[in-house]
Amino acid sequence: MPLLNDLSTEADWVEPDDVPRPLVTYGFASDTFGDFELEPHHHAKSQLLLVMRGALTCEVDGGLWIVPPRSAIWIPGGTRHAMKATGAVEGYGAFVGPNLDIRLSTSCCAVAVTPLLRELLIRAAHLPILYVEGGAVSRMVSVLLDELAAARPEDLHLPMPADPRLKRIVGEMMDAPSERGTLQSWASSAGMSVRTFERVIRRETGMSFGRWRRQLGVVLAVRWLAGGASIQQVAANLGYESVPSFVTMFRKALGSSPGRYRAERNSELS
Repeated sequence: MPLLNDLSTEADWVEPDDVPRPLVTYGFASDTFGDFELEPHHHAKSQLLLVMRGALTCEVDGGLWIVPPRSAIWIPGGTRHAMKATGAVEGYGAFVGPNLDIRLSTSCCAVAVTPLLRELLIRAAHLPILYVEGGAVSRMVSVLLDELAAARPEDLHLPMPADPRLKRIVGEMMDAPSERGTLQSWASSAGMSVRTFERVIRRETGMSFGRWRRQLGVVLAVRWLAGGASIQQVAANLGYESVPSFVTMFRKALGSSPGRYRAERNSELS
């Protein structure tokens, strides 16, 4: 399959489910097309999307994932999902046949990509769409699948509630993340008591409201940092009164400061 940025028309695209190979790989670059958004859809084959530059947002029923550089998202076959990228995004993708047992999650998850897995995906993306099976190619595909099976999950998932009252509140919070309303104010806006609000959001997301709001800040921060925003801009966008407060939150969530996190991601691209 050619790189997506080499395709001249939509007619050049080949449906991966129709390709009689266990692995179908490709490269993509959104700076060729500008911002893009894929409406909800699904494939029979499972899908891995590796981001090299920029960030992707993937939404499925019950969850939102942010995929920054050096990370990938695993989308099991049959999962209905929508994708969105803003600005320049580059990366590689792989469709994995349903008969291959690679022992990854049966639900969407973000995974860290090792340098070896990254190089294997890049190499595989330049194979002919109907590559000859057997020999060195099949050995490379086997190693790629072994690396994929060993990929480490990352906590870049934001569970989304299905309750319509909470969905409205979540929409307001995502539209204006700098609004640091209190638990009581958000519960009142949802037309619930504080106790009911806390119970429903825990039932719907598996998190307390405070933890869910921190996770919202993490995924938005990762997306903005990948898009080139400064740490000061991100802290202000999230409504923090000081940059150190934001840095502390980010470090507790992801184990490193925003600056180090971004530097480590970008270092893999050089």
